[in-house]
Amino acid sequence: MQTEENKKSFKTGEIIMRQGDAGKCAYVIESGRVEILIETTKGETQYVGSRGAGTMIGEMAILDDSPRTATVRVTEDCELLEITKEDFALRLDNADPVLHMTTQIILTRYRDLLKRSQIIGDPPKMNEAENIELNYAQGSSAVETVKITNEFESALKSDEISLHYQPLVDLQQGTICGFEALMRWEHPEKGFISPAIFIPIIEDSGLIVKASAWALKESLMALQRIEHRVGYDHELFMSVNFSSRDFAAPDFVDNVYETISVSDVSASQVHLEITERLLMGQPDNAKDTLSMCQKAGMSISIDDFGTGYSSLSYLHYFPIDTLKIDRSFVKDMLENDSSLALVKSIISLGKSLNMKIIAEGVENKEEGVKLKEMGCDMAQGYHYARPMPEKDVTAFVSENKKIDI
Repeated sequence: MQTEENKKSFKTGEIIMRQGDAGKCAYVIESGRVEILIETTKGETQYVGSRGAGTMIGEMAILDDSPRTATVRVTEDCELLEITKEDFALRLDNADPVLHMTTQIILTRYRDLLKRSQIIGDPPKMNEAENIELNYAQGSSAVETVKITNEFESALKSDEISLHYQPLVDLQQGTICGFEALMRWEHPEKGFISPAIFIPIIEDSGLIVKASAWALKESLMALQRIEHRVGYDHELFMSVNFSSRDFAAPDFVDNVYETISVSDVSASQVHLEITERLLMGQPDNAKDTLSMCQKAGMSISIDDFGTGYSSLSYLHYFPIDTLKIDRSFVKDMLENDSSLALVKSIISLGKSLNMKIIAEGVENKEEGVKLKEMGCDMAQGYHYARPMPEKDVTAFVSENKKIDI
């Protein structure tokens, strides 16, 4: 119940909560404004956004016993409504049974979402957009899950959703060999929304099928335009991510075939990128679908290899062409002997099965050189290029016919 004891006042310049401190409550901002700051692993304090009246801050304190993920400072005198974990639990216990169940489901998914978002980490050369991404992933309200589901479809129609393309480099030849298409959402009010936030949500809702079909068509049309502008002729490939929801759609293969046809690219230029989780979730359906795609000339890539299921039997069972080494192993391999040994093992395993190997998250020249020495085929990462819009990709390819590994 709301009482005067729940009301808190803060003056401009005061700190409401500090990153790393234990959190005992959340606040609803009734008036005023705050700014959100995070301290990076390098000790730098960076501004990542602001909140005003009608929004909530510090909500993780009523969900989990985790330390504060950001510092919140008052920029305009604030009146806040304090919500403790006990208040929240009491209100939830006394709620209508349907509301109680719905809230529990949302919170469970939100906790899972936060765990998935931790893969973002604190990457080198973190820019402003990535800071906003990290903050949004760690500090959003659980209610945003429902809002995102409702807003995504209209966002797709209104051009809020776009694709960025990260070049992949042939380590042995020193040339650009393809791209990975990555979905981006620039919300008119919230700003940049991380894929680590909205992709799991639209997977759960089923909207991922429509989103993936759109991404495949957009990326293949972009590939055709990029090649035409830079003088390539069916030489580059496009890697597109797909989920278990996509593979469950009965018309998935037909839609992929039709999209390839209208885009005027070759089937060999299409790489279907999937996860180990997808394969193990519905093995028979996945095998049949992937086999049809491979017979048509497409390539099949396993994303983040080494982080999922430990069984290697599916490498024989499924028609897989390419293994992508997870960035966490690449990042640590020059300092961690275990990571280096694992990277070597994956490359050796892939070679023995006649598969191509792609290393993700290459951040410096030393990593690229080491991967080349070990026989890795391709790589992607900030050392070569960040994901970028189509116009920037065209310029990048034109100016970088030869890449410094």
